[in-house]
Amino acid sequence: MKSTITIFDLIKKVELYDEKAIDIITKAYKYAEKAHKGQTRQSGEPYISHPLSVAYILASMNADSDTICAGLLHDTIEDTKVTKEDIKKKFNEDVANLVDGVTKISKMNFSSAKDRNLANTRKIITSITEDVRIIIIKIADRLHNMRTLEFKSEFKQKEISLETLELFVPLAYYIGAYNVKREMEDIALKYLKPELYKEIEEKRNKIVNNSKESLDEMLKTINAMLEEKKIHNSMRIRIKNIYGIYKKMQDNYKISDIHDLLSIKVMVNSIEECYQVLGIVHSKYSPINEKFKDYISNSKTNMYRSIHTTVFGENDKIVQIQIKTFEMDNIAENGLTAYWKINGEEKARDLMQEDLKKKYQFYKSLAEINKKFEDNQDFIKQVQSELFSNKIYVYTSKGEIKELPKGSTIIDFAYKIHSEVGNTMTKAKVNGIYVDLDYVLKNKDRVQIITDPLSNGPSKDWLDKAITTYAKRKIKEFNKIKENN
Repeated sequence: MKSTITIFDLIKKVELYDEKAIDIITKAYKYAEKAHKGQTRQSGEPYISHPLSVAYILASMNADSDTICAGLLHDTIEDTKVTKEDIKKKFNEDVANLVDGVTKISKMNFSSAKDRNLANTRKIITSITEDVRIIIIKIADRLHNMRTLEFKSEFKQKEISLETLELFVPLAYYIGAYNVKREMEDIALKYLKPELYKEIEEKRNKIVNNSKESLDEMLKTINAMLEEKKIHNSMRIRIKNIYGIYKKMQDNYKISDIHDLLSIKVMVNSIEECYQVLGIVHSKYSPINEKFKDYISNSKTNMYRSIHTTVFGENDKIVQIQIKTFEMDNIAENGLTAYWKINGEEKARDLMQEDLKKKYQFYKSLAEINKKFEDNQDFIKQVQSELFSNKIYVYTSKGEIKELPKGSTIIDFAYKIHSEVGNTMTKAKVNGIYVDLDYVLKNKDRVQIITDPLSNGPSKDWLDKAITTYAKRKIKEFNKIKENN
């Protein structure tokens, strides 16, 4: 991609999937260009180069015309004389709401910069409950700003990189946009720890170069076996991103011991073929049993689906094989933004919001925190500890995965399943052994909750043992009803 995007680049990209949108997008471009006339970026380029680049990133996701128009206009309310009402009249209410959603709250409403920053951070986070496209535009905006960080001072580079890791990376993860997440992570690390970044990059490249022949041989071998079985497929090599390696090294892993450093992705047409491929791969390459994960039968909490198996490949190289359908691969890389390609722009927006609400576990937790905490600082603190902090993934007795903040107890887990499960819980087993209800859960624990509809319900001291907002609220509600009866 060229460093400076033009309107012709954007039109060319949009024409690939929605020719009808060209007129309205061209109109939005001209409107934004006029509004930002005379403004420049720190690079010296005309300011319009930034919204154009944001719109291009969105178009690369097959975004709908309203979202691309909002990408072009996203800084007009904040940085020019344009108002939300102006955009509504010139375009439509949807575009106006999206632009307003990504616009920072006016300085005039706050007594300090800190209070304004807290309010704006809350606005960004909670906008996902109104229209996920607001978050997608904000993430595209941040991605382009990260790509052009070289024009900022060293202090701003580090400040923006830290904020990106603390706020935008978790948001990208939660909507499943792994491609964007990985790129933002790597750029942030490059500016925060440049020497370490370079050191990891060099070590990674050395391992990749030494493994090239083995990986190429595996690709040929697997492809030949699949063709023999007449399984249409596409394969590519995936190398773990530098920030991902850095995080593993923080947990005392040596770079040579990271089992998913090198991966081969195998995409096929159907779920049935995914399991066929698994059997074919294992017939040739011995698996490492404890590294096997079936995220097709039990998807990750952000709807990622794939089979992961780690094998001893050619020349005893340890290689992860990821097996998924083409549609799963699209969602795995792009998350909710993949809905535009899969469902088309008319259906995608409603489906995004509907699935976000029904299927994504963090949505309910975020809505609960938003309702509970009026103070912006308290809200952000709770989001960081409950949603953006380290996570554990715990299994129900049926094998379903539940995502919880690190430090969660059996009580948090029970209420995560359902409020009635929490209210009627009497005992619990972890990995087949009875434990106290204040037992702090560990990653990959398998938990069985034993309930009794005639139980007395949660006692008040459970409030001190639970850490999640939802569990605490349900315990308080139950005890309040009990007191009033």
